[in-house]
Amino acid sequence: MPSPGDRTPRAASAPRWAAVCVVAAFVGLLGWLVGGVFAYSEPGAHDRLASSLVSDAIDPVAEPPAGLAELAAPDAAPASVRGNADRVDPAWAAATATRTGIPVRAVRAYAGAELAIRGESPDCHLGWSTLAGIGHLESGHGTHAGSALDERGVARPAILGPDLDGTEFAAIDDTDGGLIDGSARVDRAVGPMQFIPSTWARWGADGDGEGTADPQQIDDAALAAGRYLCSSGDLSDPSGWRRAIFSYNHVEAYVDAVADAANRYAQSAPE
Repeated sequence: MPSPGDRTPRAASAPRWAAVCVVAAFVGLLGWLVGGVFAYSEPGAHDRLASSLVSDAIDPVAEPPAGLAELAAPDAAPASVRGNADRVDPAWAAATATRTGIPVRAVRAYAGAELAIRGESPDCHLGWSTLAGIGHLESGHGTHAGSALDERGVARPAILGPDLDGTEFAAIDDTDGGLIDGSARVDRAVGPMQFIPSTWARWGADGDGEGTADPQQIDDAALAAGRYLCSSGDLSDPSGWRRAIFSYNHVEAYVDAVADAANRYAQSAPE
């Protein structure tokens, strides 16, 4: 059973973090094929656009994914920091991108969100690899259907899920007049982390420091996703971690797949 050690993001302005090893155990063989939109009928729920992934996590995760750490020194971003991505050591981000295959712009967004939330909600213990696991399933880190993250972290072309009209997935009436998702008839999930408009209206965040909340912008979306997950409580607790991911998408196979991806990313990241 794999037991990856922690691979933690380095803040751009602080000493290297001291790693705390968190054991993550998976039991079983590959059995789940995760793909398409995970739709569920609760009115306020997310509907997800996921890239195909095979996950072996048939049995429950014994521990939350690695990615938790204690700061060696208080997190203090440099005065020049505007967005969360600027909090992250560029060398660490580049090395992590190379080792994991995650686009470096997405790595900076996930790690920057962890650093920001560490200051906002220190009892949450959100790890960057958890956000990366979600981002992998939701949009391939902003690469779904030929999209890519530009230098500003915006998915171009915009990532838009299918109409949630009840034909194949949950029926969700329009809540934004098409302002966010381009559909004035029904809602659909948008952006790298796949928020539906009503959920974004509550949790939308400004992670890049530009003064707006854009679900197509990876820093904004990662920060919003992190805050949403942290509303479930302490993610260092295995049951709490699973509960938080399940709240993001009410499918147990999805929770297992996120755990699988998150642990692979944490294990692959540099020391």
